[in-house]
Formats: sequence, structure tokens, C-alpha cells
Amino acid sequence: MQQTDIDKLLRTAIRECRLVAFMLDQRPRRGEPHDYGLIDGEARLFFYQTGGASSSGRPLGWRWAVLSRVSDLHLLSEHFAGTRPAPSGRHVKWDTLLATVSPRDTNMEHTDEA
Repeated sequence: MQQTDIDKLLRTAIRECRLVAFMLDQRPRRGEPHDYGLIDGEARLFFYQTGGASSSGRPLGWRWAVLSRVSDLHLLSEHFAGTRPAPSGRHVKWDTLLATVSPRDTNMEHTDEA
């Protein structure tokens, strides 16, 4: 899957509050994509994992995915409710926030183009 396809799929999933499934470091993940953007020049996804596997043994909860380590990304038909409380009560400082389910950033890029 090309980066432009990943970008479009994640923007759609976040805009429509739809679950995604993917492989991360050879482990299946399923979850709610909440924030997608760049930190230190690296594309990342902040998501709430609702199923799949985890190296920590806890398959549920907040996770980071560095997109260069993600494969087999799929948009699922199931929807999620939207925002959840941030695990620390604070939000991450993104270099560039490309998509979010949270209404907190009004200066975010809203284009669907890569």
C-alpha cells in the first residue's frame, strides 16, 4: 500500500469515525483512529486499540503506530463514538496534525490530498 493510499484511508476513517485493522510489527491490531500526523518528521497514528494482539500483553487501550511499521491497513464498516479522554488528560504536541476526531485544533489541514 502506498503512502498516499494510507493517508487517504486514515483521513476517511477519522472523519467518519470508523474502525481500522492493520498489522503492526507482525501483530494484528484493530482500533479507533483518533489522531494522525507528523512528529519529528515521522507519520504516526494515535489510536485506541479494541482488539488484536499486543507485545505488552494488554490488547486494549491507547497505542501509537509509526506508519512505516504498519502493513495491511483496512477501513472497517464499524463506527465508533468519537473522542475519548486522553490517557494523561493532555494532548500530544504534533508537528503537523493531519486528521483528528477531536475538535481541539482548528488550524489543522482539511485537505484529502497527500
